[in-house]
Amino acid sequence: MEFNIDLGRIVIMIPALLFAVIIHELAHGVIAYKLGDPTPKLAGRLTFNPIPHIDPIGSLLVPGLLMLFNAPILFGWAKPVPINPFNFKKLGYRKGMAFTASAGPMSNLLSAAVFGIVFQMLGNQSTIMSLASTFGTEFVKTVIFPLLLFLKFAVSINVVLAIFNILPIPPLDGGRVLMSIVPPHIEQKLEPLEQYGFFIVILLLVIGVLNYIILPPYMFFVSLFLGS
Repeated sequence: MEFNIDLGRIVIMIPALLFAVIIHELAHGVIAYKLGDPTPKLAGRLTFNPIPHIDPIGSLLVPGLLMLFNAPILFGWAKPVPINPFNFKKLGYRKGMAFTASAGPMSNLLSAAVFGIVFQMLGNQSTIMSLASTFGTEFVKTVIFPLLLFLKFAVSINVVLAIFNILPIPPLDGGRVLMSIVPPHIEQKLEPLEQYGFFIVILLLVIGVLNYIILPPYMFFVSLFLGS
């Protein structure tokens, strides 16, 4: 088996991935806190410090394997932010869960849009030529080009995380939103599905169904944000 390892790309990918998974979980925690739940703050999760957020499997092992096998799409996850929805006094349990769950994917899409805007502004040919004439071509090669690559990875990873997490499969964010908007008696029937959600996702991934679900919106948003 042949591995294609590009250490330069990996060094640029890792910060982009860490930002994406941290902003995702941080968004959950911030919204929950704003809705009256102090649990994320008490757990020390309302921070950009990556250490409290890193999950050994989702933040290190899975992305590492994807990089090792030169996977076309890179993704991962952080430790879930602890939330007690019974503290959502402002909106109540169900509406509070819907807002809190949707905050993660929305933060990723917003981040992708911001990174995309910076990419299009910085990657414009006239901007590149102006920077080269002002700071020299070596500056463009060693600073601007790696920065543009980081921005592309940041857009791609944030879009993947957003789309993946809005799948209506508990315990993914989309599944939690679904359980918050369906009638209570249907929610009770969906609750046992949470313990099998991960295996359902793996099964859909193995048989290739997720490719048809994720790739079309992924290509649309990446092309939109990167301007290609």
